[in-house]
Amino acid sequence: MNTSDIPESAPELKLEFETPQFLLALYGSNEENLHYLADKLGIRVVTRDGWINFKGEQAALYTAKALFKDLEETVRAGTDIANRDFRMATDMAAGQSQHGLANLASRQLVGARGKKPVVPKTPKQLEYINNMESNDVVFGLGPAGTGKTYLAVAMALTKLKNKEVNRVILTRPAVEAGEALGFLPGDLQEKIAPYLRPLYDAIADMLHPADAQKWMEDGTIEIAPLAYMRGRTLSRACVILDEAQNTTCEQMFMFLTRLGDGGQYFITGDTSQIDLKRGTPSGLIEAERALHNVNGVAFTKFDAVDVVRHPVVARIINAYDRHRQNED
Repeated sequence: MNTSDIPESAPELKLEFETPQFLLALYGSNEENLHYLADKLGIRVVTRDGWINFKGEQAALYTAKALFKDLEETVRAGTDIANRDFRMATDMAAGQSQHGLANLASRQLVGARGKKPVVPKTPKQLEYINNMESNDVVFGLGPAGTGKTYLAVAMALTKLKNKEVNRVILTRPAVEAGEALGFLPGDLQEKIAPYLRPLYDAIADMLHPADAQKWMEDGTIEIAPLAYMRGRTLSRACVILDEAQNTTCEQMFMFLTRLGDGGQYFITGDTSQIDLKRGTPSGLIEAERALHNVNGVAFTKFDAVDVVRHPVVARIINAYDRHRQNED
């Protein structure tokens, strides 16, 4: 519905808050967010001096009221609402999702001293966290920017801090080097650093530098290329395999069969970003086909809606998907 078509006799709903500043915090102090809300629900929105008024169909007014109750709970719990948060909350309310922004913000993972806890930003991220809490092997599949690896690292560090595991191991296949790391200059850490940089960055973002350094020096946190997993039994460890689309079928099977007692695997990848040589099948694709009904194994599949980077990233992903579908 065009908001200009809303009759003057349409039902109205007025919500009042203690201060104008508190109301501004609910919609991120951005009037564009209110335009987004008006277009999404087909209502007219007017606000000033600590109150906000909605006009439109009664069902839409109920949705707007529920939305602002959710936003209020979120802010009172100490979470700042960014533009993306407001629009996600609006989308969830409009779609009558069982989740709200306050529900997402309440699920907090590891946070270092002086750093905010890591929280899910979308319902799919919440599903991912739930899967990681209740399954031995969890696959997070989808495009870049959906938080697959970041949340897996956060969950692993949370389990480490809670003493549910003794170690955290992070690994990736070093495809570009063909696993022939001996030909690269420097010691082992220098050789593998370019391939494992995203994992180092995630750890640095979540842990106090002193904790991160101590745990990496004593082996509590280990970062290594996938080739170094062969022959090991990974017990009482939370192991993250990142960029799993670049494993061969043999590498993936080798990795999956290393899991020991009390261990847990988080495997992330994007099958649209396979860098293997042409004709080499991806171990991630085979695993997805082979394991979809196995007890203790869970899959969370993200899409462009779950991208938490710059908003244009989601539009780029959608554009490429359409382009590739047309080529097929």
